[in-house]
Amino acid sequence: MSDIVLDVSNLRIEFPLQGKSNKIAVNDINFQLKRGEILGIVGESGSGKSVTSLAIMGLIQNPGKIAQESSIKYYQSPEYTIDLTRLKSSEWTRYRGQEIAMIFQEPMSAFNPVYTIGYQLTEAIKLHQNVTQEKANQEAINLLKSVRVLKQTCPDKQAKAYLKRYPHELSGGQLQRVMIAMAISCNPTILIADEPTTGLDVTVQKGILELLKGLCQDKNIAMIFISHDLGVINEVADNILVMYQGKVIEKGKKKIYFILLKIPIPKDY
Repeated sequence: MSDIVLDVSNLRIEFPLQGKSNKIAVNDINFQLKRGEILGIVGESGSGKSVTSLAIMGLIQNPGKIAQESSIKYYQSPEYTIDLTRLKSSEWTRYRGQEIAMIFQEPMSAFNPVYTIGYQLTEAIKLHQNVTQEKANQEAINLLKSVRVLKQTCPDKQAKAYLKRYPHELSGGQLQRVMIAMAISCNPTILIADEPTTGLDVTVQKGILELLKGLCQDKNIAMIFISHDLGVINEVADNILVMYQGKVIEKGKKKIYFILLKIPIPKDY
C-alpha cells in the first residue's frame, strides 16, 4: 500500500440536462496509481477520459456533480490520506499544481500570448515556492534544460534571452516541453498528461514520449497519460485503462493493446 499515491473508487459524474434525465459522464470508475507508474487511459472522444482527469484535478464545474459515494483518495504518505472529492475550492490551492499537476492538450492555448514564456514559467514557480525573482529565473533555466529545450551547456546569457521569447516564437514541440517544465516545476507527486502529443509530428511526438517516461523514472512521478491513440498508449504506459461511453471496459498490462485489436466492444456497452 505504501507505493499507492492515488485510489479512485466508484467515480460517478453527472451533468443535469434541462427537461431530461441527468447525463452520466462517467460511472463506476475504479483504479489505483502507484509511485513511478505510468497509467494509460485510452478511449474515443466522449468516452470520459478527460472528465475523469478533471475530477482528479478538482476542476469539475457546476452544474456537474461527483456522486456522494465516489472517492478519489490521494496518499501524501502511507499515514496521511485525503479524499480529493471532499476538498473545498479554497483548499485546492495546496494540491493543484503543487502535488498534482496537469499537461494540457493544446500548448498554444495554455499560454498567455502577451507574456513571455519566462514570465509565465517564473510566475508558476513563485506561486508555490517562496523564492526571489533571481532564483525563479535560474530555476526556470534549469527546468528548460531538464526538458531539453536548452542544452546543458547553454551559456547563461543565451538562456536568459530564451526566457524573453513569446509563445508564438516557439514551435509546437518546444511549447509542449515548456508546458511540461511548468508542470514539474513544483516536483508534483502525480502528473496528468491529457493528449500531450496531439498535433505533433511523429519525430517530435517520440521525443515528448521519451521525455515523459524519463521524468517519471528519474523523479519517481506517477503519471496518468490520456490518449485516443492506442499506439501512443502502448509506447508509454505500464498499465492501460480502456474507456467507452463513460465506463471502463478493459484494464491491465500494456499487452492488452494487442488483445483489443482482435475483440469487439461488448454489446452491453
